[in-house]
Amino acid sequence: MVPDEVLAPPRAAPQFIDLLAETVDPRGELTAALLKACASIPPKYFYDRLGSRLFEAICELPEYPLTRTERAIVDAHVHEIAARIGPGGVLIDLGAGNCEKAERLFGWLAPTQYVAIDIAADFLRDRLNVLAERNPQHSILGIAQDFTQAIELPEEVARGSRVLFYPGSSIGNFAPEQAFSFLQRTREACGNDGHLLLGVDLVKDKRLLDLAYDDPLGVTAAFNLNVLRNVNALLGSDFDVGDWRHIAFFNEEQSRVEMHLEARRAVTVRWPGAERAFAAGGRIHTENSYKYTPERLRETLKRAGYKWVAMYTDDAAGFAVALAGA
Repeated sequence: MVPDEVLAPPRAAPQFIDLLAETVDPRGELTAALLKACASIPPKYFYDRLGSRLFEAICELPEYPLTRTERAIVDAHVHEIAARIGPGGVLIDLGAGNCEKAERLFGWLAPTQYVAIDIAADFLRDRLNVLAERNPQHSILGIAQDFTQAIELPEEVARGSRVLFYPGSSIGNFAPEQAFSFLQRTREACGNDGHLLLGVDLVKDKRLLDLAYDDPLGVTAAFNLNVLRNVNALLGSDFDVGDWRHIAFFNEEQSRVEMHLEARRAVTVRWPGAERAFAAGGRIHTENSYKYTPERLRETLKRAGYKWVAMYTDDAAGFAVALAGA
């Protein structure tokens, strides 16, 4: 009988670095956002452990084809993408979530190290343990970090050509100039021989976009409302989820989907050192998701410092995957 240790290589536990403890306390950011004339909650606070799982469920909805379409585009062009990037680099996954999108690239890119970065520290730690079980041959590093503010790559990140992977059209959460600044930061993190692989939702029919963000099952509504539970935990506030309803629509003038939480009745929310009264119908703006045209996306990437851009789309031209070279 062959011993078990001969059948499979031993699994190395993934490294994990928590940089969130070194960042600014979220209470200040949340208080400032909630007390603005137009109250808001930054969308990064969607992603506590439950929020991350609800987003996984959204990606399975027929009304939200973004994830499946992106996967099909990558699958159709992965030979060319891998040939342009080359094997043996460091794969850096921004907003890694459950890590499954990046894992599909392991066989093609053969990374020397996989670096998963996400703000949902507990969820990321759980997923990396599962990923390491399935991929014992790979060096895996997790970093809990708010990469929307700065992309910090500690010395534990291996040297070598870097591939920054930012799928799922999360770039749409940034306003245009914020997106440009973020892409400049990714360009700097790439170094002189790296690449950015970016998924972007494109402008399409308003009816389809409205449905994608307000599905009949109410999964997106639950995802949006759950942010109040996370804010309560972080801020010590007393939001009652039952006082609020989910609102989502495509703003054609701004080329973005907007998500809001609307007060069902007049309510006052309190937290240490502050409070905010909302009239019935008052709103908290929780997310923008800007939709691009291929031309605007290409122009923005080049303006951010990328030297060349390859663009891949689905047959309906509803979604794009861009590969940009530094």
